[in-house]
Amino acid sequence: MGAFENKNYRNLLKEIGIPEEEIQARIKEAVQTFFYDENERIYHETGADMGYLCDTGNNDARTEGMSYGMMMCVQLDMKEEFDRIWKWSKTYMFMDEGENEGYFAWSCQTNGTKNAYGPAPDGEEFYAMALFFASHRWGDGEGIFEYSREAKEILSACIHKGENGRVGYPMWNRDNHQILFVPGIDFTDPSYHLPQFYELFALWANEEDRDFFKKAAAASRDYLVTACHKETGLSAEYANFDGTPMDKELAWGYYGNFYSDAYRTAANIGLDSVWFSDDHGQQSAPIRMMKFFGTDLEAVRCEYKIDGTPTDRPVLHPLGLVSTIAQGALVAKTPEEMELATKWIKWFWNQPMRKGVRRYYDNCLYMFALLALSGNYRIY
Repeated sequence: MGAFENKNYRNLLKEIGIPEEEIQARIKEAVQTFFYDENERIYHETGADMGYLCDTGNNDARTEGMSYGMMMCVQLDMKEEFDRIWKWSKTYMFMDEGENEGYFAWSCQTNGTKNAYGPAPDGEEFYAMALFFASHRWGDGEGIFEYSREAKEILSACIHKGENGRVGYPMWNRDNHQILFVPGIDFTDPSYHLPQFYELFALWANEEDRDFFKKAAAASRDYLVTACHKETGLSAEYANFDGTPMDKELAWGYYGNFYSDAYRTAANIGLDSVWFSDDHGQQSAPIRMMKFFGTDLEAVRCEYKIDGTPTDRPVLHPLGLVSTIAQGALVAKTPEEMELATKWIKWFWNQPMRKGVRRYYDNCLYMFALLALSGNYRIY
């Protein structure tokens, strides 16, 4: 039985012996660094009532980070920051005409100028989930702050574009219920699969969309079984609908190996195991991954093929990798699994937040892991 039913959010940090006062102090310190520290923050306020999160490695604002920031804020009860990020998103990123009407431009300059006019579906699904939680935690406001209406409209666009003369392409494949890497393309990204979100969309989306998301939750759990390698637990950044790694090089590179995007897959499986208890076999993947990486951090050094073969491409986000493996430890149940999980959670606990140009992605994944492992990444 998951937390959706029993309201029990597992605090693995406390389970392994870290005092609660130390956990709360760490969360407070991380929030201060991430949102407010003049040198290390990711979040920046602009104007009277807006704010954005900056991808420090690319000096832009992305729907990934903006929606992540909103999810962090609703979990931490930071309504002012939530509303600022949401207003910036609607003001500069939202597209109200053309093929991608109803979606958000995945990248903007920090002054709000769009760098692209295409969306990235992981942003839309995080926006929608954060908005539903905001509605339930704080209540709906007016206009763009009528959170539940905004969430429903995002999800409606995601699955109905292209129907009944509506221009554009949906973000989910309507036949197999799998989320797409981008609309109109014939492959997916395993780390975009969030069955724990889809279970809730099936309750709170427009009534005509609920059955679709219930099927999407089951489809994603089944998909993750095939996408995570049977021995290593690793998944590819991009993959085919049957779970096999992307087998062709795209115009912007090859993404069929275990690299930055793919780190999130284990974290997502871990969170799903806490929120819901529906295991189709996917919950064993993080355990296999921890076993593959071994008993020290030396293996967290490079890109891998999903069968575990290392490549000569160095890891770009080492803290992100450690953080997501640690969050994946939420699946651990048996004494043997807990012994393995404890090592990874302690490694995570002893890592400082990343500094410097590449800190954005690592520290986003760190923040989510800290919330999840302390029992503070919750359903509202």
